[in-house]
Amino acid sequence: MGIIAKPIGYLLMWIYKLVGNYGISLIILTFIVKLVLYPLYAKQIKSSGDMAEMSEKAQEIQRRYANDKEKQNEEMQKLYSETGFNPMSGCLPMLIQFPIIMGLFALLRNPMKYMPAGDEMIFANHESFLWIKDLAQPDAWILPVLAGVATYFAFAMNNAMQMQQPGASAGQNKAMNAIMKYFFPLSILWLARSYPAGLAIYWAGGQIMQIFFNIRINKIREQMNKEKEQKKLAERAEKELARKKRARMKGYVQ
Repeated sequence: MGIIAKPIGYLLMWIYKLVGNYGISLIILTFIVKLVLYPLYAKQIKSSGDMAEMSEKAQEIQRRYANDKEKQNEEMQKLYSETGFNPMSGCLPMLIQFPIIMGLFALLRNPMKYMPAGDEMIFANHESFLWIKDLAQPDAWILPVLAGVATYFAFAMNNAMQMQQPGASAGQNKAMNAIMKYFFPLSILWLARSYPAGLAIYWAGGQIMQIFFNIRINKIREQMNKEKEQKKLAERAEKELARKKRARMKGYVQ
């Protein structure tokens, strides 16, 4: 994790030298990291939506050519080729995000291990911030509760967006999602009470930003779905008009 944690540590030190407050530096670092990761997160959500839509089309092909495996594989390859869909595209953003997040956790759990040695940063790590007397020590309740609540809403919103995807079943992973919806935030609350307050600031701030990201992505998706629906209606109207024209040419109108 040092490969990721050390560069972020230098960035945190540079921010601290600019603002002179360790708590504010952590908030700025959180903002920067989340903005950098936002395109990857948006791509991950889009890929999950594309995968759900492709799954629906793939199931239709499997039903249509259930007795002809060769034709089924041919149609699947044709579908992937026409849409440019890559089944692995949803995994890449997650694989890139994971080491960055783990590097941040390693840094904020033990800042001095990944930042240049010096009295300035040693003292900075133990600064007070708002009601927190020492950022290197855990906060008893306020930050953990904030982190847990923010995690709950971010997780619930993300889950709701996935269920709105084309091809998503209302009962799809319903039991597991219901458990994780409460278990994950409670786990974060418990862990935040044992981790340094600086790490809790990062997590709580990151999840609050995630909520706003989810709102934005949801609006974009709603607009895209609306445009897709309008396109489908236009295509149906065009096909119906063409059918009526062909009928007239044959001497009757249905």
